[in-house]
Amino acid sequence: MGTKAWFCDPSAPWQKGSVENMNKRIRRYLPRETPVLATTNLSIKSICDTLNATPRKCLGYRTPNEVFSEKLRNIQRATC
Repeated sequence: MGTKAWFCDPSAPWQKGSVENMNKRIRRYLPRETPVLATTNLSIKSICDTLNATPRKCLGYRTPNEVFSEKLRNIQRATC
């Protein structure tokens, strides 16, 4: 898929803005004091579904689901 790996320095949140942004989005649904182990799989799946259906500026106001589906279709076409 052409994905690149990049490793941040420890305790350097400014080096990973997109990760910090996602953490903030997740905290809307799971505040810091929420015991994650007490959260149901269904609840976590619902949060994931909501986040993946939310348009993002960095994706040209498309959703992560849309971008992933498009990439997957392109890969499938290339292998046929």
